Amino acid sequence: MNFFCHPNALVETESVGANTRIWAFAHVLPGAKIGDDCNICDHVFIENDVVIGNRVTIKCGVQIWDGIRLEDDVMVGPNATFTNDLFPRSKLPFQLRSTVVERGASIGANATILCGITIGTGAMVGAGTVVTKDVPPCAVVVGNPGRIIRYLETSECTP
Repeated sequence: MNFFCHPNALVETESVGANTRIWAFAHVLPGAKIGDDCNICDHVFIENDVVIGNRVTIKCGVQIWDGIRLEDDVMVGPNATFTNDLFPRSKLPFQLRSTVVERGASIGANATILCGITIGTGAMVGAGTVVTKDVPPCAVVVGNPGRIIRYLETSECTP
């Protein structure tokens, strides 16, 4: 094992990259793929059909559901919420909608990301923002629903 796994974490996948750290009470299902040098904090749940790139940080209390893709250098703040079904109902089949967070994007604490969304390269989603549509590269989005308030300079939005 070339990654750190806290004794109180449950990591069922064999696909975890070098130097990744998975902390207490995290649960990673068998089909998940996690890249190198990631930091998966306490109380994170990662489902099967998930791909996480290199150097990704997922702070405490985040659930990464089937169909979510986090590219390299993504930051997900504490208690950010992802969805993967636009019309969820108990005991009925759901229609999986994938979400992509592109390279270098950051998602603030308590943000809600609806499914089927792409958050562009280097974009920033403010704390508490509800993202209901795609976010362009380098955009800064805040509010409910999320609205673009400005664009970052290229040097600010690429890792």
